[in-house]
Amino acid sequence: MHRLLLIDDDEALAAPLTQYLARFDFELIAVTRPSAALQRLAQEPFDALILDGMLPEMDGFAFCKQLRGGQMPWREIPILMLTARGDLTDRVVGLELGADDYLAKPFEPRELAARLQTILRRTRLSPAAAGPSTLMRFEGLQIDTARRQVMSDAGPIELTSTEYDLLALLAREPGRVFSRDEILNRLRGQEADLYTRAVDILVSRLRKKLEPVDALKTLRNAGYCFALPEVAT
Repeated sequence: MHRLLLIDDDEALAAPLTQYLARFDFELIAVTRPSAALQRLAQEPFDALILDGMLPEMDGFAFCKQLRGGQMPWREIPILMLTARGDLTDRVVGLELGADDYLAKPFEPRELAARLQTILRRTRLSPAAAGPSTLMRFEGLQIDTARRQVMSDAGPIELTSTEYDLLALLAREPGRVFSRDEILNRLRGQEADLYTRAVDILVSRLRKKLEPVDALKTLRNAGYCFALPEVAT
């Protein structure tokens, strides 16, 4: 059973969504305000958040930014943003602030369940449950694929689940060029809607967090690749 926290001021949405998602082994808790969400997060664990873009007190984008800049484990909890239909700006802003995925309103509950399942498959493992480490070592960077942790010479690098998956995807095949469409399909685990701007945003976020390590290379009109040399063990 995965526990989800819905933050949406549409009170009529919670009951039917709770009933529908229960079919997929999701337990949904709903609140209507960011302050109430913070209280629930402080009291009990959740596996993912469903966050509406339009909320009282502060909008969902500001709340997403607050969570990503806060304390562990809130800063790493998977976030699916609900955005206005056809509003590309909302999608871009949500991804830039650290959301793992987006879904336009109105949406089909089955698509929401599928997106949540994909996000949760990528959820970071806890060190206690991770088992023996499997390390990828590069100049200035180390990736622990069992614990889903990344270290630079300066210390640990905190990534969202999607940022980690993008880094791991590229690092497993250094030098190979991945197109934007391929990255979208590999990360989502399903045919994407070819929203290639999302990949550019994720790469930009990841580059900033990896600085000063220059691990990602852009090949114009082709895609991205991992450019660090491996370190022999």
